[in-house]
Amino acid sequence: MISKVYSAGLFGVDGFGITVECDIQNRLSQFDMVGLPDAAVKEAKERIRSAFVNCGFPFPDTSIVMNLAPANKKKEGTAYDLAMLVALLCASGALQEDGMADRCFIGELSLSGEVRGVNGVLCRVVAARDEGKKEAFVPFENAEEAAVVEGISVYGVKNVQALTDHLKGVRLIEPTRFNQEIFTKGVKSTLFDFADVKGQERAKRALEIAAAGGHNILLIGPPGTGKSMLAKRLPGILPDLTFDEAIDVTKIHSIAGILPAHTSLIVERPFRAPHHTTTPAAMSGGGSGTIHPGEVSLAHHGVLFLDELPEYAKNVTEVLRQPLEDGEITITRATGRVTFPCELTLVCAMNPCKCGYYGHPTKACTCGETQRKKYVSKISGPLLDRIDLQIEVRSLTYAELSDKKGGEPSAVIRERVNRARAFAHARFAAAGEKISCNAQMNAAQIRRYCVLDEQTDALLHEAYDSLALSARGHDRILRMARTIADLEQSAAIEPDHILEAISMRKLDREVF
Repeated sequence: MISKVYSAGLFGVDGFGITVECDIQNRLSQFDMVGLPDAAVKEAKERIRSAFVNCGFPFPDTSIVMNLAPANKKKEGTAYDLAMLVALLCASGALQEDGMADRCFIGELSLSGEVRGVNGVLCRVVAARDEGKKEAFVPFENAEEAAVVEGISVYGVKNVQALTDHLKGVRLIEPTRFNQEIFTKGVKSTLFDFADVKGQERAKRALEIAAAGGHNILLIGPPGTGKSMLAKRLPGILPDLTFDEAIDVTKIHSIAGILPAHTSLIVERPFRAPHHTTTPAAMSGGGSGTIHPGEVSLAHHGVLFLDELPEYAKNVTEVLRQPLEDGEITITRATGRVTFPCELTLVCAMNPCKCGYYGHPTKACTCGETQRKKYVSKISGPLLDRIDLQIEVRSLTYAELSDKKGGEPSAVIRERVNRARAFAHARFAAAGEKISCNAQMNAAQIRRYCVLDEQTDALLHEAYDSLALSARGHDRILRMARTIADLEQSAAIEPDHILEAISMRKLDREVF
């Protein structure tokens, strides 16, 4: 007897439908799996056998063939266990196959019949919904995550007995519903607030510009000036995630297996800060089997913070060049080719020299000129070209440090950022542009939205020649100037906007 049930697989951030076919024949007892399964899928035979018996069902003493279609796509992981067990129950007559065409089954089995959580459930349920399935049965611990998907009923399953009772109509499982208040009332973390930052007004202004335009930023200064403290506060002034962005972020974290238990949706922008010993594969993503997202993708719609930038291996930082330009990264391995999104704000911090005290008002630098140049040269020119703002973070005076007056709260800065983003969005929407911030403008859009009058153009011309800017550096200044104008709700880019943008390209000015 042949039965068919349905599951869903993963490829990158996309799911795809899987048809699980089970054929039972009165022949020599054996259990075969076909359809390009990996080792974890093949091992499901023993999990299914034990769960079958321990839940009170007699295991068929016959020939069993389990096929996972389409057979040309590799099946990886343990998420197909539940679907295969249901297919075997239907083929053996323990369950009726009626209605199975509208259902999708996802989950790993324990030997006792418990249903365990798996990665990427959100992506799988989206794929099931898109293929016309009406119901999705997922592990209980993944149910809240899956319930975010509209247009499909989600049931959280604790064990095989509960599932079979539901399918037989004996004891129904209540569908899990998404609590919309999780998104609409998502509260920004107040752990890191700009109100706690003493002084550093110029650095805070630069971070506000970075947030308003989606620009990358480099903070340069001696140890103890607050570079890391400033970077950690950037997510608090970024615009709130839209629902679609929250879904995208949750998908990536679910695939990577780092979504907290019983979390339905990530409502805050991610902040990733990998150690400088990280590898190129950890930064970009990859793996010997399943291709997993790396740090650049885990920071999608959020912040990637690289502290002590020159300490990272050059092949790690060079990985960032293409993702920063394109907003996505394509990883090619022997097992396939996967594209992950990575629209992020890059924040880097570094000392001005190896010892850290070049230019310090009180501490003497122990580095020679050659050592200083060698230290800075660890960062390639092409990478620096992709970092819009390069800001010096100076040591605080005692008066600044002991000032009792609190700084401007993050919530106030975020309001200005939101207004600037709305101003830019209205400009782009009126022209039918599908970009969300100034940093995403291409060359044609820069020419269209960054028109300069004669005086302003003369200023930029002088800076281009005197600073020996690259074409990319020229465009970065225009993008920043457009953002500064947006913060002032100005339709035109004024000379002051260009001057401020130029002043925030510290390494171009070679006064480091």
